[in-house]
Parts: sequence; C-alpha cells; structure tokens
Amino acid sequence: MNETSQHHPLHHVPRARHAFDVKMHDGATIHVRQHGIPGAPRLVLSHGNGLAIDGYFPFWGPLRERYEVIVFDFRNHGHNPLHGAEGHTWKNFVEDMDVVWHAINRELGAKPAAGLFHSLSGVTAAMHALKYGPRFDALLLFDPPVYPREGHPVRNLQQSDKESLASRAARRPERYKDPMDLAKQFSRRFKRWVPDAYELMARATLRHDRAAGDWILACPREYEAHIFSGGSNTNLWTQMAHCPVPVKLVCGDPNLDEVMPPALIGRAMAEELGLPYEAIAGTSHFLQIERPSECVRAVESFLAPLGLAAPAIL
Repeated sequence: MNETSQHHPLHHVPRARHAFDVKMHDGATIHVRQHGIPGAPRLVLSHGNGLAIDGYFPFWGPLRERYEVIVFDFRNHGHNPLHGAEGHTWKNFVEDMDVVWHAINRELGAKPAAGLFHSLSGVTAAMHALKYGPRFDALLLFDPPVYPREGHPVRNLQQSDKESLASRAARRPERYKDPMDLAKQFSRRFKRWVPDAYELMARATLRHDRAAGDWILACPREYEAHIFSGGSNTNLWTQMAHCPVPVKLVCGDPNLDEVMPPALIGRAMAEELGLPYEAIAGTSHFLQIERPSECVRAVESFLAPLGLAAPAIL
C-alpha cells in the first residue's frame, strides 16, 4: 500500500486465511486470525488501549506478502465479544497473551515467531516475557508507555498523561450513527495517519448494535479509562534490562513539538538500559499507521540478523 496515495481507499480488512476462538481462564473469548503465507516466518501482532488490530492494516497488510501474519485483539476489544469489567485487568492481559501464544502453536503448529506489539500490547508483552520466559523469539515494542522508574524526570509527565487519557476516554461518545462519524473524528484529531487508517480504525473499534440501529464502541469507554488509570508497574522499567528475548523499541519522534511521553520514555529507557532503539522521524504515538513502510524497515532490520525475517523481494 502506497503511504502517499489517496486513491482506492481500503475500508475493510480482507478475510483471514484461517481464524479460531480461544477461551481464557475466566471464559473471555479472543478471536485469532491468520493472514499471509503459512510457511513463511511468523509475526504476531496486537494493538493499543481502546483500539483494534484491524485498524493497523496499513502496517501489517503488506507484510502478508512475505510472512505468516497472526493478529488478535485484546479481550473486550475489536472482534472479541464483551466480557465482564471485573476481568479487564493488566494481570489478565498478561495471562491472556500466554493462552493465545499456546493456542497459536497448537492450532497452527509451533515455530519461531516475532511479536510486534503497540502501546498497551507492548507493555503487556514485556510483562509476559518477564513472567513466562522466552515464548516469542523476538519482540518489537512500538512506543510502549512503560511507567518510568522512581526519580526519572519523565515520570511526572507520564502520570499526568495517563490521567488526561483516562479522563478523555471516560468522556468519549459511546454510540455513532455510522462508522464514518468516528472516522471523521479521528481525522480531525490525528492529522498524521495515512488516509486509509481513519475508516479502518473506526470500523475496527465499533460493533453494530442491530437492536438500536447504530454503532457502539467495541471496548466500552469505562474499560478503556480503567486501563489508562492503572498500569503503573514501577518495576518494569528496570526489569526490561533482563528481558529474556531480544527486544527492540520502535518509537515515535521524541523531537516533535507535540511529543507524547511514550516517545520520551522509549528514548530514555533505551539510553539507560542499552536496549536496541529506533525513532521514526515525524511520527507520533501512532507511528505504525503514520509511516508504515518505515516501521516495517525498522522491524526487518532487527529480525534479519536473528534469522526471523523473510527474504527480501528482488
């Protein structure tokens, strides 16, 4: 997909090659989809808080040509049915990731896999690796908002941002007459996204309410706000130095005038802990749907020396 082209916009993600449901320990369901080439190197992807992985199709769609691409939404997001609010916790997100990882290997066959995870799912993947060990063979964490360690100057910025995001999430409209109404809202607020992303993300994050005849947020706003309010794992920053798998931070541009804390966190954590790191120039927190091809390059430059990248197309 050409990042600069506005012709022939894509409104729906193509049908998966294979899909299956996975039950979590408390009965929540996660719908897993396989795209791409089954015999190719495996990539597993998920999304940020309140979002859905289908909205990131401008990033992972082109990867289907050379990879087996497996995508899933976190509980109570995207394709997944709504489950109880009491289970919508960081602890369950980490456990869910392990259940999903085992289910992928059971359903599709075990083989090396790299995890490409943004924001919420990036923090979850880091906690998952530290708890369960090397499940994935490499991790690409996109702008993960890891809570800064005690005494770090960016900590207050992150705490203030978390509170602001939680407050805004709690005030989001719950219903829309049409997904294009949400797409237009996204386009007014997020100017850097590639054109296709607005409608894709709107359709990915809404579900049709047939009884009411309108569209409702797939992830209820109070669920989204709750996750923004929590997630202050004060030990994760320092523990990242001991991640049991190769990990690279791919982050937004820390030099943007409107920079958000995750981009500053990524740069600071990489400098302090010596982690592989790359900032994508001119991008915000949504770098994968702003400069998708540059994010793909950042991924493959890390995976190739590890033997996890697909051969380049000549």
